[in-house]
Amino acid sequence: MNATAEAKSCPTSSIDPFSHEFLTDPYPFHHDLREAGPVVRLQKYGIWAVARYEDVHRTFHDWQTFCSSRGVGMSDFAKEKPWRPPSLVLEKDPPEHERARRVLSKVLSPVVMKTLRDGFVRAAAAKADELVERREFDAISDLAQAFPLSVFPDAVGMRQEGREHLLPYAGTVFNAFGPDNELRRQAIERAAPHVQWVTEQCQRANLAPDGIGAKIHDAADAGEITHEEAPLLVRSLLSAGLDTTVNGFGAAIYCVARFPDQWSKLRKSPGLARGAFEEAIRFESPVQTFFRTTTRAVSIGDVELGEGEKILMLLASANRDPRKWDRPDEYDIERRVSGHVGFGSGIHMCVGQLLARLEAEVFLTELAKRVNTIEMTGEPTRAYNNTLRGLDRLPVRITPN
Repeated sequence: MNATAEAKSCPTSSIDPFSHEFLTDPYPFHHDLREAGPVVRLQKYGIWAVARYEDVHRTFHDWQTFCSSRGVGMSDFAKEKPWRPPSLVLEKDPPEHERARRVLSKVLSPVVMKTLRDGFVRAAAAKADELVERREFDAISDLAQAFPLSVFPDAVGMRQEGREHLLPYAGTVFNAFGPDNELRRQAIERAAPHVQWVTEQCQRANLAPDGIGAKIHDAADAGEITHEEAPLLVRSLLSAGLDTTVNGFGAAIYCVARFPDQWSKLRKSPGLARGAFEEAIRFESPVQTFFRTTTRAVSIGDVELGEGEKILMLLASANRDPRKWDRPDEYDIERRVSGHVGFGSGIHMCVGQLLARLEAEVFLTELAKRVNTIEMTGEPTRAYNNTLRGLDRLPVRITPN
């Protein structure tokens, strides 16, 4: 602990936010950390945590004080070598971040989303018809993973062969943000084939000329980024555009299966599909945490932190903070969720959010047109990850309209 922070009394906690117990049921721990104070010292790791909405939001928006360029995981890039070349978007600050962000914002703009929409709607309708025919299925592998994997790689312009590497690769990236625990070690040990395949697919020669990936390389031709940066930016697209969607999608189905009154609302008003997904992102927070590093001495509450301190932002806790939200532990698809931090906030907000919202909106709309009820037929199985919260299995039965 730095001398300044040590000199002041500050809340400390023995809670381990990367333990199996915490990852299984984080909500009681979130409550304890929020009530402990604006910032809490986590004894196990010698780092700090912010769990209240106001402090998480402030940390996201003050990138000059809480930087991303020293890593958005527990590793400090000023002291440790990153396990892979850092992301040009997630793990950079301005001005480097701005160039890359500008390119991704252009290739994932609302205008581009409009060009993708009709194809996504057709694919969603076909998948929904298939699931209605089956009646019983696993809502994770057969829906939350299957639909994004059927449309996202095509939009990027990826080859068909080897797409099974995409989800393990993204899972590795998010596991690597955690401490040196078993989850991280196993992910890194198994990463090589997934990293190799993704690295190859990000090269221009392996991308379809009319896909989003190729447009990133076109930006290099125009001098907006370098040709060396283009494959790294395509790689960022793969991380940002898939796992958040899959886990968000799974969260939405998990929610409407547990809260049939909300599914009934959606059936009667399919226009609430976007709200159903957005509320699921707040309620379940597929991305649970991110780190920042202090660039100077700064006060959070009554505690002064020195330069070079790691700050763990508990996004999921902020999204259920009763200081911000009315009835935070209820899932309500008509809630006004503007301001949630499920996709981050500030200049590093998730670049794939428009894609995730489009995919979820069109599929939930098509499903609501066809399905009367969704019910779980067994206990869901959780998928454990240092950063992501999602399910490995969710058996459901649907009855058609």
